[in-house]
Parts: sequence; C-alpha cells; structure tokens
Amino acid sequence: MPVVPESILAPIRQEFLALLPEREDRHPLGCHRPRIPDAVVFDRLVLVLVSGMGYERVADAACSATTLRRRRDEWITAGVVDWLVLAVLAAYDKMVGLELEHLSADGCITKAPSGGACAGRSPVDRGKQGLKRSQLADGYGIPVVTVPAGANIRDHTLLPETLDEFTALTERLDHAPDNPALSLDAGYDYNPVRVDLAGRGITGKIAQRGVQTPIQADGRWVVERTNSWMNNFGKLRRCTERRRVCVEFYLHLATIVITVRSLIRRAWYTHRWPTRPRTPRIR
Repeated sequence: MPVVPESILAPIRQEFLALLPEREDRHPLGCHRPRIPDAVVFDRLVLVLVSGMGYERVADAACSATTLRRRRDEWITAGVVDWLVLAVLAAYDKMVGLELEHLSADGCITKAPSGGACAGRSPVDRGKQGLKRSQLADGYGIPVVTVPAGANIRDHTLLPETLDEFTALTERLDHAPDNPALSLDAGYDYNPVRVDLAGRGITGKIAQRGVQTPIQADGRWVVERTNSWMNNFGKLRRCTERRRVCVEFYLHLATIVITVRSLIRRAWYTHRWPTRPRTPRIR
C-alpha cells in the first residue's frame, strides 16, 4: 500500500514529470548504466517525506541512496517543485478558491538533530537543535507560505519575510486580496508588527500579551490545524536535512500533498472525473 493514496499521488506525479526539463545524454559512447526512471525516484522521495526515514533505509537494489540525493539536487536546481507548488495552488484557486482575505500565521518548532542552516537552539527542547516554520495559511488552512528558520528565532521577526513571499505569490497567482485580515497570537503583539501590517494594507487581529485568549478567537485555530497537517510528515517532525534548499524542497512537497488532498475532498461534491474516489474521506 502506498504511503500516500494513489488518488492523490498519481496527479502529483503526472504533473511533476511533465514539468521536468528534457535531459540530454552527453556520454560520448552512450554505454553508461541505464537511468532510473524519474517516477521511481519521485515515489521514494515521497516515502522519505511521509515516513521520515533516511535515504539508506528507503534505498534498495532498484534505487540507491546516492541516486535519491543526486536526483533531489537536480530537481532543486531546476526549480521543478517551486513550479509545481504554484501550479497546485493555482488549480485550487481556480476550482475551489483560496480564501486569501482571511489569513492566519504562527510559528511551529520541530526537531532538527543534524543541525544545519535552518537549525537553532530550541527554547522548548532543552536547547537541542530545532527547526521553526513560519506558517501562513488561508481561511481554510491551505499552507500558502512556509518559511524555515532556526528554533531560536522569534515569531514576529519572521513575519516580514513570510509576508514578502506571500506578496510575491499573489502576484504570480494574479490573486491579490483587498484589505486582507491576518490573525496572530500574542507572540506578534509588538508595535513594529502593527506598523508593518499597516504599511502593507493588512488588518491585524493580534491577541494581547498577558491576556488569555481562546484559540478559537479570530480564526487562529486554522493555522494550528495547518501545523498539525504539516507535522503528519515524518521528515518535517524530525528534519535531518542540513541545507536550506533541501528543507524547502520537502516543505514544498508537503504543501503540494496537503493542497491536492484538500482539493480532491472539496471538489468531490461539485466535480466529477474518471479517477474520482468513491468517498471524499481520503486516508
């Protein structure tokens, strides 16, 4: 049984392979070993994402760990996953509609035992190496922007970079919301945050420090659910990648899986297609 249902994995794999650039065989004699199909490597990388296992444990006689790392780096250099994220979000926006007028953001700390460019001393794990995700979600919980950083970086200092990427994304999607509202917890209750939001034309709904506010207030629970969806992937719960580009590769891949799953679930009631699942409850 695949780690991701075939109804979700098949369209992602098909679109991913279609975005791959054509590869030229530059070997002078053409006598090298046959290239392992990209579909096989892609499925193994999805297994790495979901299970969190190392490349050596996923590898076997059909595909080695070196091949997984080399092909991953090739796809990162080509920017294939970046284009795939844009295509998936655009498809979701076209069929269902991204609720970009109601946003929520929060930070989530996970483990990063191998350290690296996106790791720092975790304040909630006895100073061990940790990774923080600055997560921005739409009104339904679709992970629109995810920015990795060290666990010792404060949430409010990551917000400008997160919003800059959101602005760039809306320009590429051609869907710029008018006067969006952004729900934030007390970790963002600082004057520089309010000034930055006002300059961007965003209405901030920020919980006050020292005042207990239920998580249901102002729609902040949505991003908490998004963090829970992201933490379902073993590679994100315990990230062993040291380079930032590799961390972003798996963050984008997780975003793609979550978005396609939500798209199928919500479109199940309004659309019909040949491979439509028999039930909207996709597991």
